Amino acid sequence: MNKRWISLMIGLLYIVGLGGFATSTYAEEGSSDTNANPAGFSYKVMFPENQRDMTIGYFDLRMSPGQQQTVQIELANNGGVEKTVEVSLNGAKTNGNGVIEYGPIAIDNDASLKYDFKDLVKGPETVTLPPGEVVTLDLAITMPEVSYDGVISGGIQLKEKIDEEARKGQTGLINEYAFLIGMMLTETDTEVQPNLELNQVYAGTNNARNTIYVNFSNVEAEYLNALTVEAQITKQGSEDVIYDTKKANMRVAPNSMVDFPISMNGERMEPGDYHARVVATAGDRSWEWDQDFTITDEEADKFNKQDVQLTQEQGINWLLVGLIVGGGLVLGGVLFLIVYLNRKKKKKQRKTKKKRK
Repeated sequence: MNKRWISLMIGLLYIVGLGGFATSTYAEEGSSDTNANPAGFSYKVMFPENQRDMTIGYFDLRMSPGQQQTVQIELANNGGVEKTVEVSLNGAKTNGNGVIEYGPIAIDNDASLKYDFKDLVKGPETVTLPPGEVVTLDLAITMPEVSYDGVISGGIQLKEKIDEEARKGQTGLINEYAFLIGMMLTETDTEVQPNLELNQVYAGTNNARNTIYVNFSNVEAEYLNALTVEAQITKQGSEDVIYDTKKANMRVAPNSMVDFPISMNGERMEPGDYHARVVATAGDRSWEWDQDFTITDEEADKFNKQDVQLTQEQGINWLLVGLIVGGGLVLGGVLFLIVYLNRKKKKKQRKTKKKRK
């Protein structure tokens, strides 16, 4: 499949809606209309007795230390073709835009994370749905033996397995859809306050553009909401701001890190010593950090070569353009001279013929 012509778009249909989760889009249980249910199957969350709120669309379970429990999700295939559903269990993480991710994403666990959701919740990698049948997905939960304050959170992504061989013959935009069910595990009502800590400031790229990253973490087992981050970059010893950014309404998952990007506005990355001034606020709480950092010659050279915009600009070989233009002028001059001499020769020939007559 030619990647230049085919774009893969994964539309996540969230069934999580309140608490620490995102805006809801609910599946139509029992629906066989693929237009109404583009995921190709439907689901039903089976709430156990220790579900704290029966009106929400995700698991919010009150657990106890060492407790083992199996929870269930019913998957229905109302179509006439067997389907295979891929099951992905993921801990809650936070992307650079301040959006919490409950699906698969290439973000490392934060060092403050004591218990990974994927280690506590286990399930099959796939579930086969015969046509017209309902199959129960069992998820086994094993809580840590030690009492835990705060929340352990993650998501269960359900997506129909795609026939890669059949896809090879497809062209154009391809949409994939998945259901994402949130899960929150708590043991106590002890209030935990989220807290931010700065990890590092470093250079990199974002969407193939030169970027400076401020990496910070929420080191507590609680969600941080309505976060605003302001960052300014200066040269060390200077107060002139060369790059800055501000983003509001961010959310940070429990015990997760954030790679907050500061765009370099399409400019070349220059090696040197820099200073980052960062202010983060949420309600009446605030965090302020001042951090020196260095961009090495090797880093600047590496990331400048990866910057698409700079590569396109550098792709114009002005020497070659000059040679082409010069060559064109020379060729034009030669052609003009040939035409001129040819006309002069013919004119001379005509004069010679007139004299003979």
